[in-house]
Amino acid sequence: MKIIATNKTASFEYFIEERYEAGIVLEGNEIKSLRLGNVNMNDSFCFLRNSEVSVKNMHIALYDKSDAFSTRDSRRDRKLLLHKGEIAKIAGKINRQGYTLVPLKLYFKDSLVKIEVALCKGKHTYDKKQTIAERDVKRSVERDIKNAGF
Repeated sequence: MKIIATNKTASFEYFIEERYEAGIVLEGNEIKSLRLGNVNMNDSFCFLRNSEVSVKNMHIALYDKSDAFSTRDSRRDRKLLLHKGEIAKIAGKINRQGYTLVPLKLYFKDSLVKIEVALCKGKHTYDKKQTIAERDVKRSVERDIKNAGF
């Protein structure tokens, strides 16, 4: 499994509750661009429409060696491939207040491109401050252990 891109802000902005692995519908030149690592997932999110899940605002740069006729919008909506039961479960939880579906990482599994999406609940500002404080404590402990010579 080779990770192409991760959404680093998702774990800071949300409490991650459930993770799902989904396929994604892409074109040939998008696959070639992914192999080069030309993708940005920072502002992307998922939504449900007509019992289909799509990812919106994920930027996959145009492949520079593709022909001029295959140019499409680099931030177009891309359909995700999930089982009906998973979609129904996700739809039931999204209809509750505070839940959202966020893409976490994009990776190659064998020769297929997969995307990991998570059902998340938003953090408040005091939760974010607590996360920052925990991270600082962890860094200082690791620094102390390194300086002690263990």
